[in-house]
Amino acid sequence: MYFLNVTVSPMKSRFLICFLFLLTTLPGNLIAQEIAYIDISSPDARRINIAVPWFVNSAQPSRLQTLGRDLADTLSKSLSFHGIFSIISAEQYGKRQDANWKTLGADFVVLGSYTLSTNGGIKMEIRLLDVAGGDMLMGKRYEGKRSHEQNILFRFTDSVIKEMTGENGIASSQIAFISDKSGFKEVYVTDILGNKTRQITRHKNLAVSPRFLPGGRYLTYTSYHSGNQNLYITDLKQSSTTRPLSRRRGMNLAPAWSPDGKRMILTLSKDGNPDLFLLDRKGKIIKQLTRRSGINVSPTWSPDGKQIAFVSDRSGRPQIYIMNLRDNKVQRITFKGRENAEPNWSPKGDLIAYSSLIDGVYQIFTISPRPSSAPRQITTDPGHHESPSWSPDGKQILFSLRKGQTQKVYSILKNGSSMRQLFDMPGNQTYPQWSINYK
Repeated sequence: MYFLNVTVSPMKSRFLICFLFLLTTLPGNLIAQEIAYIDISSPDARRINIAVPWFVNSAQPSRLQTLGRDLADTLSKSLSFHGIFSIISAEQYGKRQDANWKTLGADFVVLGSYTLSTNGGIKMEIRLLDVAGGDMLMGKRYEGKRSHEQNILFRFTDSVIKEMTGENGIASSQIAFISDKSGFKEVYVTDILGNKTRQITRHKNLAVSPRFLPGGRYLTYTSYHSGNQNLYITDLKQSSTTRPLSRRRGMNLAPAWSPDGKRMILTLSKDGNPDLFLLDRKGKIIKQLTRRSGINVSPTWSPDGKQIAFVSDRSGRPQIYIMNLRDNKVQRITFKGRENAEPNWSPKGDLIAYSSLIDGVYQIFTISPRPSSAPRQITTDPGHHESPSWSPDGKQILFSLRKGQTQKVYSILKNGSSMRQLFDMPGNQTYPQWSINYK
């Protein structure tokens, strides 16, 4: 457990951030009348230059230490992950906290100090400074165990992002995926940087389609280890607590959880045809949603809980449809692309990401959840881009990139920029899923 003490000047920091953004994106004769936050998905927004020098040991402030380097490095990476910041290399200013930040072109600087205790604890004080005005925009104090260091830095990152964008940061979110590094396809969970990875299943068999419940504490997945494609749920706070949710004959695949986490929509083939069913959290069927109109799979729930998107081949090829859950009326929304599959509804509700087969290669597209909407292609490079999953803030898309026999997890901003591999782990990583907290 760790505690924080906040000293901030939010209105001042938001004004400065707004002013910086306007100076770099608007003509000089336009003056904003209201506070505006940075939109990282805007093609006109430049990245903010920020320096994160090595943290200082309060007991030995004149001596640079390895821990101070590691803390600054983790914070730099978590800030950079959000697509807002350009990190000024510490080598440019000797890694110290007394550099001339204006000369280096820094807009902001983060200064951190720490104190170690004899019982394995750590205290941190971290400040965000505006270089132009020389003001402290935000300061926080944290205390916890050494094992909490990364969590503390992620919490600070999320606070900075909140100040910059008006929305919560995603540094503290989780990512689930399937990896074959053990020789079997098992479920894993990790942080955004891939520093702390946990193996969730040890079935020594095939597991697919991990899905977080809202809130991130529980995770469902489908496993073949019993001889059937069954659905299981596990408590991530008690990793040994796993129980079956659906063991009906045939498919029990890839549930979409309602925003309140009380219901799920699951693909079942117990009657022969893969159809969508609405179930409660205990796995009891409430009602059947589709009836033998082709293969129906890959449901994803709208954040308002009123609709789902799913894939069906009722028209001859896999395409994406939207169903109104009040009356079960269905409308097709994708018409371009030989195959369109794996829809994932943005937590903002405005877009659906999906994979589309274009010229023999799967690429990531987004589309507004309305009939006659025009899709937008997000990825263009070679390789198959599969299993898109939105970030909790709706600004990034996670996916698996398959090149030859290798599959790794990548992320890209929703405007198609800043594509990068998230982490490099042994084996292949597939079926990535981001944890979502609906508000």
